[in-house]
Amino acid sequence: MCGRYALATTAQEMIEHFKLMREVKFQPSFNIAPGRKILNIVELDDGSLKPVNLHWGLVPSWAKDTKNSGHLINARAETVKEKPSFRSAFKHRRCLIPATGFYEWARRDGKQAYNFHRPDHGLFAFAGLWEQWQHETETLYSCTIITTAAAELMQPIHDRMPVIITPGYYRQWLNKAAGADEALELLDNQAYAEMTATPVSDWVNKPGNDGERCVEEVAVKVG
Repeated sequence: MCGRYALATTAQEMIEHFKLMREVKFQPSFNIAPGRKILNIVELDDGSLKPVNLHWGLVPSWAKDTKNSGHLINARAETVKEKPSFRSAFKHRRCLIPATGFYEWARRDGKQAYNFHRPDHGLFAFAGLWEQWQHETETLYSCTIITTAAAELMQPIHDRMPVIITPGYYRQWLNKAAGADEALELLDNQAYAEMTATPVSDWVNKPGNDGERCVEEVAVKVG
């Protein structure tokens, strides 16, 4: 599962990392929760990449309303190709969701929070899907983060984790000409070889709390 993450970087770093040719507008945060508009990188018809802000919680185009978006913040890699809520987006509307870390909680430690990040706290990208929902005059653009079974780093904490796309495969993941089978092959966990985990305080537990305090390392309580 991925239900909380951080994007603490600058617009210039975003442009350089994703090789963007246009301005990036986003609000840096150390504690991003579902239901907010979050930064996505999508591919346009001309092959260029565009940064856009989409609602986190996917609403399928065929949904009667937007009430259940909170149930679709994640899509399971094992079923994303066939599940009605995601299969069209997986085939035609893949995206990258930039991050500098994400949080997961280990219940064995009294629900101890951990921050998963690169050692340099640099940018990486989740595998995401986006969708357009429209009803009369109302239009909503939304997204979801794909998850998979936990890799070795994550297993002591949780049995699920978000899929991370390595930079060398950004273009292949976004490529609209690539079919679902080709995209499915990119949903592995190789990127986790370059990730680490640090325990953080319960300050991050509340979605309204933000700032560098969310990622400050703490000692894990014993007993």
